[in-house]
Amino acid sequence: MNAVPPSDPAEATLTARVMREIRQRIAGRRLQAGARLPSIRALAETMQVSKSTVVEAYDRLTAEGTIQPRRSSGFYVAGPLPPLSLVDIGPRLDREIDPLWVSRQSLEAGEETLKPGCGWLPADWLPQQSIRRALRSTARGQPVELADYAAPLGLPPLRQLLARRLAENAIDAGPDQILLTDSGTQALDLLCRFLLEPGDTVLVDDPCYFNFHALLRAHRANVVGVPYTPTGPDLARFEQALAAHEPRLYVTNSALHNPTGATLSPLVAHRVLKLAEQHGITIVEDDIFADFEPEPAPRLAAFDGLERVVHVGSFSKTLSAAVRCGYIATRRDWIDALVDLKLATSFGSSRLSAELVYRLLKDGSYRRHVENLRLSLARAMGPVSTRLAALGIRPWLEPRAGMFLWCRLPDGIDAAAIARRALARDVVLAPGNVFSLSRSAGSFLRFNVAQSTGQRIFEVLDTVIEEEGNAGQGAKA
Repeated sequence: MNAVPPSDPAEATLTARVMREIRQRIAGRRLQAGARLPSIRALAETMQVSKSTVVEAYDRLTAEGTIQPRRSSGFYVAGPLPPLSLVDIGPRLDREIDPLWVSRQSLEAGEETLKPGCGWLPADWLPQQSIRRALRSTARGQPVELADYAAPLGLPPLRQLLARRLAENAIDAGPDQILLTDSGTQALDLLCRFLLEPGDTVLVDDPCYFNFHALLRAHRANVVGVPYTPTGPDLARFEQALAAHEPRLYVTNSALHNPTGATLSPLVAHRVLKLAEQHGITIVEDDIFADFEPEPAPRLAAFDGLERVVHVGSFSKTLSAAVRCGYIATRRDWIDALVDLKLATSFGSSRLSAELVYRLLKDGSYRRHVENLRLSLARAMGPVSTRLAALGIRPWLEPRAGMFLWCRLPDGIDAAAIARRALARDVVLAPGNVFSLSRSAGSFLRFNVAQSTGQRIFEVLDTVIEEEGNAGQGAKA
């Protein structure tokens, strides 16, 4: 018989919280179909609620068919499980701060929509003529280049060239230590499949690239954030997290951090590696913004020699998002297992994309392009920063290079509310809590300076900030 609904509103809220926790465990596959739920006493102690609250929650979940009781045995997950939904794993978020929602808004936007919150360059900033020449050159090549699968590790001459490029950043990786992938995201996905089991803990920076959250959620990892500073992760909090959570991985950017634009200092890099060694964790270093740097910053993989650091790169940001080509550089004894996973999940990477990238790197056109790109971004950074400051939007720091400005809004202005208002005017923004696991960046926005040169963006920002400020004053009154 179902319990009588609680008359105390506080008790009703606690009951809903327990139900939400059980649903999230089921959605995240931490509780499989047929699995036994924690006892009423155990869950009450874990969630610090009364046993009657858990009884009420279990009764309601039974009534809706989510769980089922077994006499003298407890409560069990009813089967079969619903299809996996990333949105239902972890706390339910407003769509404006859901990373998948922001990605979809940016990707689905029409030509009339402005995208200062997106993470890629405008099409006219990319080397379109060079890509066309490379396409024509590839079309004149051997038939197998257009029709056949790539070798398991990927195109050999491109891997040789990448090994030389990595050496310029003091990363010692032979061609046999480099595995080509279809993107940086696929590289991270393969590494998660290789290194993680559901329930493993992974450290990320707070804030960090928002798709780290979504990807790790898909792998059912327990994600823990570490505050990020202008020189790297907060070392004291990093060490505390290692001791408290015993993580399997730490996923980070070492150079031109996304979203902050910060750069890892040598001192912090050495300390991070020392702590990683002491606690036996692996570091995945996402370095897809490497070519935006005029001078290389410290790389964890260079200091470590690829012993416990895995290095990931891609050409999607600098060359073309349509030419999908990334790579993993790692220790030799891991390569075969990663190749097997790549074959099992995709059978191979794009040979055509690899051929295009190889031709662009080999003929020098890519080098000339990135030199011009750095100059263009440097020229855009100052004016965009100045125009934002005139609206009371101020950078957290002045990045040494790259395309991102991590900016604080005027006092009392909520970034998610601003993003909602701006979207109604066909401007896609990236509110800070998209990047923050702790939801502590509610007053921040990330701006892509290459996508923020139009006058209308600043007019919309001025309007929505004024509207939100007036709404806040009205609420106080």
